[in-house]
Amino acid sequence: MSSTPSGPSAPAPPPADGPAAFPAPSRRPDRVVPTWSDPVAAQASEAVGGPWGRHAVTGRALFWTPLRVCLLYATVVLAGAWLKQAPCSDGNWAGSVQYTHLCYSDAVPLFGLHGLDTGALPYLDSAVEYPVLTGAFMALAALLGRGYESLATAAGLLPQVPPVQAYYVATCLLLSLCALVTVRAVLGAAGRRPWDAALIGLSPLLLVHAFTNWDLLAVALAACGLWAWARERPVLAGVLLGLGTAAKLFPVLVLGALFLLCVRAGTLRVWLRAAVAAGAAWLVADLPVALLAPENWSLFFRLNSSRPADPDTLWNIAITAAGGDLFDGPLAEGETPVVLNALVAVCVLLVVAAVGWLTLAAPARPRVAQVAFLLVAGFLLVTKVWSPQYSLWLLPLAVLARPRWRSLLLWQATEAVLWVVRMLWYLGTDDRGVGIEWFFLGVVVRDVAVIVLMALVVRDVWRPDADVVRTSWPAVDDPAGGPLDGAEDRVVLRRRPRTIRPPDHAVS
Repeated sequence: MSSTPSGPSAPAPPPADGPAAFPAPSRRPDRVVPTWSDPVAAQASEAVGGPWGRHAVTGRALFWTPLRVCLLYATVVLAGAWLKQAPCSDGNWAGSVQYTHLCYSDAVPLFGLHGLDTGALPYLDSAVEYPVLTGAFMALAALLGRGYESLATAAGLLPQVPPVQAYYVATCLLLSLCALVTVRAVLGAAGRRPWDAALIGLSPLLLVHAFTNWDLLAVALAACGLWAWARERPVLAGVLLGLGTAAKLFPVLVLGALFLLCVRAGTLRVWLRAAVAAGAAWLVADLPVALLAPENWSLFFRLNSSRPADPDTLWNIAITAAGGDLFDGPLAEGETPVVLNALVAVCVLLVVAAVGWLTLAAPARPRVAQVAFLLVAGFLLVTKVWSPQYSLWLLPLAVLARPRWRSLLLWQATEAVLWVVRMLWYLGTDDRGVGIEWFFLGVVVRDVAVIVLMALVVRDVWRPDADVVRTSWPAVDDPAGGPLDGAEDRVVLRRRPRTIRPPDHAVS
């Protein structure tokens, strides 16, 4: 291709990771080109002809825009995720197929357990251990599944499938829509780096856990909330984050990240508008269910209070290593781990305090995604429950916080390996599975990968000149900052300069 490049004239800076993968063009394109700035993307591009040419046109394609390409990537990966899940979709798990084929999903067994097969409504007719919007999502999938069954029976042309399979297919289609929405939201919040959304579409984590549970609903709402904030619509951002909290609790941490940044920028009135909108949206979703079925509505909160440490947490590794006597000691069924809960609460507060100090003391105000990623990742590391699909919470935040292919792919590789080891551990050594020590090793490796990723983000915060987002385009502060982008600092914890004492023999 030999068209004239578009965009303003400006010298392209060298990539932060070293020499350019392709000779720097004399004129900067109107978007950041990953194959010029990221060594992994440049090397991967060799399979399709090499890095983007210096004279190629960017941003003017009639059909294959960055958005459509990234959505195509996600569609292909989601199709692969469905092929992985297909052996489990009919509910026939004879021979432990859910473990041998790595296709376990909570949605399949809970279809009958919560009475969705008989038309029961979550909370009103059956107790559901998930937040309200997740229960509504389950009910919608069941309704669509029954609609397909009725249509297949009436028309006689569509294939007849078991009710659980119709329900699970509907669930996966709805979750796929959530994944595509997440790609769109990340692209919208990435500013002049739209190709960063390809890190969502091509995500190994999406391949492994897209259909494990219903978390993609909350992930999509949280990502859209960040996009709305980036577009300077704090009320809409608050509504979306509030609805996300009504699906899973983690979006409230994103609201906490916005609070810390607004404290530094002195824009608490803007944050307050978002917070009030979030609270109102959460109440609209939860209050009717809480009034109609208070016992079933509160099950989620009671269950999380009484749950012991999940298998893949550092707390469980410590308890197992101590023979089960650590913290609360052996617990009866349903007994609340009071000591463990207190320790987790203290650790969460320490994480918030540490991220808050970093936010206020950093040389330049951190970007929204950086603070949100550190809060959510720190929370997952110290909490007592880290279900495997919870790692999806980190995906859009990590991509926006540090869009480096190598570090993100290595972290997600540990998540994929952990899923394989988990399934083999559930299978048991008698059925050619593995022992618990291999599972714990997988947990530790995954946690180390997350800690390394957090350390890299902290380094970027402390050394803004190493932040690939800020150095990839002149005068960029925070593409997802919205009201915070380019704002002046009001509250900063200045580091006290070190005093150099004169030597004793100095003349006064």
